[in-house]
This record gives sequence, C-alpha cells and structure tokens, in this order.
Amino acid sequence: MTAAAKIEVGEWRRVNKLTLVVNTLLTAGRALIPIGFALYSISDDGGATGIAALLFGLGGIALFALMIGGAWLSWYRMRYRIGENDVRLEQGIISRSARSVPYDRIQDVSLEQKLIPRILGLVEVKFETGAGGKDELTLSYVSEAEGERLRDTVREMAEGEGASPIDAAHRPLSASAPAAQQQGETLFAMGPKRLFIFGLFNFSLVVFAVLLGAMQQLEFLLPFDLWDYLSDWLRDGRIVEAGKAVSGYGLAAKIIAAIYALGVVIVVGMASGMVRTFVRDWEFRLDRTPKGFRRRRGLLTKTDVVMPVQRVQALVVKTGVIRRRFGWHGLSVISLAQDNGSSNHDIAPFATMAEIAPIAREAGFTLPDDSALWRRASSDYYFDRAILRAFFPATAALLAFVTGFVPVGLALAAVTMFIAAGEYFLWRFVRHALDPEQVISRRGWLAPSLRIANRVKLHSVEITQGPLARWRGYCTLRFGLAGGRLAFPGLGLEDAREMRSAALNSIAAVDFAKLPK
Repeated sequence: MTAAAKIEVGEWRRVNKLTLVVNTLLTAGRALIPIGFALYSISDDGGATGIAALLFGLGGIALFALMIGGAWLSWYRMRYRIGENDVRLEQGIISRSARSVPYDRIQDVSLEQKLIPRILGLVEVKFETGAGGKDELTLSYVSEAEGERLRDTVREMAEGEGASPIDAAHRPLSASAPAAQQQGETLFAMGPKRLFIFGLFNFSLVVFAVLLGAMQQLEFLLPFDLWDYLSDWLRDGRIVEAGKAVSGYGLAAKIIAAIYALGVVIVVGMASGMVRTFVRDWEFRLDRTPKGFRRRRGLLTKTDVVMPVQRVQALVVKTGVIRRRFGWHGLSVISLAQDNGSSNHDIAPFATMAEIAPIAREAGFTLPDDSALWRRASSDYYFDRAILRAFFPATAALLAFVTGFVPVGLALAAVTMFIAAGEYFLWRFVRHALDPEQVISRRGWLAPSLRIANRVKLHSVEITQGPLARWRGYCTLRFGLAGGRLAFPGLGLEDAREMRSAALNSIAAVDFAKLPK
C-alpha cells in the first residue's frame, strides 16, 4: 500500500471523498425493492399512462438528487481527529454527535473491506474497545494506505512504545520496519484445495431458509398466489392423492426415492457450506509480524486484523464429529478485544494439530501431551446430571407403558438410555489439568474441544457450590480472564482447592503493573 499525506496529530480530517459513491450506491440498492413495488403497482392497476410514467420519473430523479445531497452533507459534516490522548469522531447533519475513545481503552484496530469499498480501494477502520462490540468507533471509509497508517499510529500510541505522538504520526509505514519484516512470517494459509475440503465439512441448509424467505418477499412476481395454491392443494385432498400414488410403487422404488431426496439435501447442504467457506475464507493467511498475528481473508468482504500476541488470553481448539476422524481441527484465540459469538478471532479454522502446534507456541502456549496431569470430574456430578436430565423422559416412558402406549414408551426409554450413556462418556472423556504455566480444559467426547489459558494472565479464581453440590461434595472452579471465563465443573472439592492454590500462587508472583500492555 502506497503512502499518501502524513497524519497530523490534532488535525481534523475527513474520510475519503469516494465514501460519497459508496453511500449513494448502498442507498440506491436499498431503494430498488420499494421502486420495484411501485412500478409493479402502477402496471398492475393499469395506471402506466404517459403522465404517470413522467411523474414517476421526475420523482425518481428528485429522490436520486436527495440521496446525493444527503450523502454529501453526511460526508461533509463528519470529521475525525487523532489526538495526543484519544481518537475523536464527530458526525451528524442536524443532530450532531461526538465520540471520543481514549487510547488506554483501545484494545485493537482492524480493517475491513466490503465489496464496493474494496473495488474503490477503501477500507473501514474499526477501533475495538473490548466491550463486546457495543462501544466501538468506526471510520467509514478511508484509503487503504490511510487505514494502515491509522492502525499503526493508534496502536503505537495506545501501547506507549516510547515514540512521541507526533513522531509516530509522521513516520511513514515503510520507515518503521523493512517491508519484509512488516509482512512477517506466514504461519498458516489456506489455498483453494484446502478451502474445498473445508467446505465439504461445513454442511449448511441455510439456502433453503433463503429460498423460503425470497418466495415470501417476492411472491408478487409469481403468476399465481403461492400460499393460496398450497392451501387449495391441501384442501382438495391432492396430498392424499399424492400419497396414494406413492404407495402404489414398490418398496425398492420408495427406497430409491428416499435416497434420492436425501442425496439432494446433502448435495445442496454441502454446496451451500462450500460457498460460505469460499466467500468468508478466500485467501486466508496468518502471518507473525512484529505487531502480532496478522490475519487476512475474504472474497467479497476482505478483513485485515492484527492481534497483538500479549493480548491473547487463551486458546481454543475445536473440531467436529466427522472432521475429527480425518484429523482436522480449528484454532481460535480469546483476546482482550473479544466480541462474544464472533468468528473474528479464528486464526487457523481448518488445520491439523501439527500445523496448530507452532502457532500455539508463537502465542506463548504449548499443547498438552501425555505427561499432563489430567483430573477427571467427580462421578457424583455426572450421576446427578444424568438423574436430573433423564427424569422427565423416564417418567413419561413409565406412564406410556402403564397406559398401553408401548411404542411411545420404547422411544422415551431409548431417549433416557441415550442421556445416561452421554453423561457416562462425558465423565470418561472430560478432563482438566494444571501445569506449571497453563490451565487446560478438555470437553466433549464426540467432538472434543480444548481450552488453554496462561496462568499468569488469570485475573481471579473462585470455587462455587450450589445446594446439591455442597451435599454431594463437588464444586465448580472458575478462572476469570479479561476476554471471558474458564470453568471446571464437577471437580472434587479437594482437587479444586489444590488447583486454586496453585493458580493463585502464579497470579500473586507477578507484578501486573510491569506487564506489557
């Protein structure tokens, strides 16, 4: 990205003028559906006369002029400033608003490019504050070079790396480090072949929901009323006739038809998942730069996120029931700027454990091996869970047997047995460990997940017990993290106290005022 005019600290600036084009196109796109409805209603009512068409055309021109004028006023009345202590944004045409975020609250700065801004060479700059996305400040849109310089300048001033604000602002991107050093070392990347395999495991039926929603919204374009047609089809007994027609076929034909229908659903689901994967993770690349992990991905919307390593609080390794059999896992991080429910912190979404291990080492973590001292939760905890979860289906099964509904009773009994078996396998496979540097939790048995937290970065440790847990002698051990919580449920009380004491010793031995920001 080429350098343009240097950023002046304290100087008020406006976003790129091409923002007018983006906002106008987006507004026009949202207006297409209402315009389509209006055109359809004119032609349907027989009012598409020359006068009506002329008035509609003049109204469209006036509306377009208003959109252009509103976009220009919105751009002109919006300005931002990189100050010595904060980032400030002022905007609004009639009602003005001002947002100011101090540097000590900024956890991360990320760049995002949707399709239209990407074509025009613009980026959206997001200043994340770690408040779950509720207190972010966003600049839409600036040039790519401007976004890079904003990110580097704000991060340096937020982290207090010793450079004066003006020097940091005036230093071009190429002067802070050699180009190869800024690019960093590639830790993980996914090409088309890897994305294709990843897409096969991302089964999704969202396409059916999209089609149903489109049919409901665009029903006026069909030559018949869809819902009236379905109502007539049900009322006239056509569904019964269709059922009789199907019953006339042999068993083999029915099995083939069922397999065909299932195959269609599977193919559509896999194709839908593959499209989502390619659109989201196209050109996925994770680099290790002097600033931290830099992740870039996206086909239509391109994101460029840098996550400082010192702000990584924990690692999460997940897999799926099927992908686990082929050795595929996903790695994400819990950071200070964590946005709950977001996938913005995936750093290796489809990788082998051999590929994940060096990334974990770069983040300051080590994957557990056979030498880890694993602790199993109390068997009483999972026995009590099985009793509580299986109580209602077991009671319903007993009532079904008593009243003579044997098939229903057998089904409910099967559900009860499945719940009990699930709790047994969870007791066997769920593990927790505490090594000299980390807290480790392994959950699940069909699709196990691994959570690893650094003991130094823990904020608190607490033991909680409900009435049943106090009576039965187990508890939940909770570790507080800046990006969330890590809990070990169902531990024996003695094990929990021992682990709490070891974790507190690690926390107390560190002067947090001297840790890097």
